[in-house]
Amino acid sequence: MPSDAPRGMVRVPGGEFTMGSDGFYPEERPVHRVRIDSFRIDPHPVTNAAFRRFVKHTGYVTVAERTPTIEDYPDADPVDLAPGALVFRPTAGPVPLDNWRRWWRYVPGANWRHPRGPGSTLDGLDRHPVTQVAYDDAAAYAAWAGKQLPTEAEWEYAARGGLDSATFVWGDEFEPTGRRMANIWVGTFPWQFHPGRGQARAPGTTAVGSYSPNGYGLSDMTGNVWEWTADYFHSHHPSPACCAPSNPRVDTPESASAQRFPHHVVKGGSYLCAASYCLRYRPAARQPQTEDTATCHLGFRCVVRDTEH
Repeated sequence: MPSDAPRGMVRVPGGEFTMGSDGFYPEERPVHRVRIDSFRIDPHPVTNAAFRRFVKHTGYVTVAERTPTIEDYPDADPVDLAPGALVFRPTAGPVPLDNWRRWWRYVPGANWRHPRGPGSTLDGLDRHPVTQVAYDDAAAYAAWAGKQLPTEAEWEYAARGGLDSATFVWGDEFEPTGRRMANIWVGTFPWQFHPGRGQARAPGTTAVGSYSPNGYGLSDMTGNVWEWTADYFHSHHPSPACCAPSNPRVDTPESASAQRFPHHVVKGGSYLCAASYCLRYRPAARQPQTEDTATCHLGFRCVVRDTEH
């Protein structure tokens, strides 16, 4: 395990902020005040190069590289129990947006080394966020690095960069002076895509730091890839009885989610978030993701808490 965990990390000063939003999706409510102690956070999502070092030193095998068992997936056809992960496939034209299976496929052989399936590689992508990592993979890397996964509150506080209650990481205007501020989907999802700076003709990750950092100097807090947090997902924020809670975290699954693979909160949106479908490239936005899920638009970053270092 590295002995200099905070090296290269950004210190976020403690303070109080307004968490959540009442202007978008119901799971972001209620809006409430939260107090956070200072901590350090990675300046960008963990990259393919960093994750490769972890695997080389530990021999770790990710969830997507392991063969699923019938015990974990009792309803699956045994023939389909092959190692793999979810990969996005654009549609040929407009489709109803009520079924994600129209543009997502479970691809055997897809994993962090081959994020789009067999034949895809990480050539030229060392500085891109690692993807196809499930919750346990992110937690294992964090433990090896002497770090932790952030709580939802820590992540949102850091993402705001000191802009309390702003809609976006960079302020309230979507494209200030006409500039695209994050790697997100611009066009008609899930088929018509207009590339931005550093993006290929097809939607995908960009090198970390391709867009301007927020007020704390943190890159890619929204867009590029969703990011795992330590918190279990509940369908809404708790309503504090009176004053702002300090360093809140959700350590137990919501009762309705007490299943084989409970849901954790993911934050930040990704290159597949479009205003017409998933306007979640905002600090307040949140979404549930089952612990076993690995996709080509989901990564993570880590924290070190000042009180624990």
